[in-house]
Amino acid sequence: MTVAERFEPWLKRWSLIADGAPIITPGSRLLPVRMGDTPAMLKLAEDAEEKYGNLLMTWWDGEGAARVLAHHGDGLLMERAMGQRSLMHMALNGEDDEASRILCTALKRLHTPRATPPPPLVELAPWFASLRSAAAQHAGLYALCLQTAEALLATPQDVVVLHGDMHHDNVLDFGVRGWLAIDPKRVRGERGYDYANLICNPDLPTATDPKRLRRQLEVISDAAGLDRQRLLQWVLAFAGLSAAWFLEDDALEQASGQLKVAQIAASMLDG
Repeated sequence: MTVAERFEPWLKRWSLIADGAPIITPGSRLLPVRMGDTPAMLKLAEDAEEKYGNLLMTWWDGEGAARVLAHHGDGLLMERAMGQRSLMHMALNGEDDEASRILCTALKRLHTPRATPPPPLVELAPWFASLRSAAAQHAGLYALCLQTAEALLATPQDVVVLHGDMHHDNVLDFGVRGWLAIDPKRVRGERGYDYANLICNPDLPTATDPKRLRRQLEVISDAAGLDRQRLLQWVLAFAGLSAAWFLEDDALEQASGQLKVAQIAASMLDG
């Protein structure tokens, strides 16, 4: 089946008109569309995790996340980000603090309890399986990250429905609707996990700058009302997990970068 054929039934189902080129990701197929005069994004889940993510987007009901216009099976139709601003651009061009505060505001909205129960979720602890494997094979810094992660997971605080993949390109500019999240995973755990992701973001070339880490630790702990020391522990745990994931994909350069973040965090904890 061609990409065009994959979208065609959904265009007919919701009376949509294609409004751009398809976007192909490992887990989904996306197409900019219009529903009448309304710009929207059609997302087709290609695996189970993306389908659960679509359920979570529907559950958030446009509060902190893009509004879902229609949902059926593996198809999701949501409002499209039409603003021109980019948090990644801000973070790399002198507005790192402001970008982090915007991300913290989005997370606070997502983490707020809802009146209805969430869709099926997985717990955070099993997500660290890759770090456990890396620690068993390579010891060293991976083992330290795992030790820290296990201590955090054994004493969870502020357990919420997490976004699970919160970074600068997953919160977009929706104009008058503000900054809203897309592309969540289905996981529940301590909210510090989501905030650590903001500091470790491997797509940020500044992530391995010790000065940047120290500064963002202060900005994010203040904006999110998090204990600075515990957030730093989450940074150490998350950086190790991220490195382990990259290691599984043979992305050795990216794994090395995340281990540098882990090393900075470990040094700060020792200090």
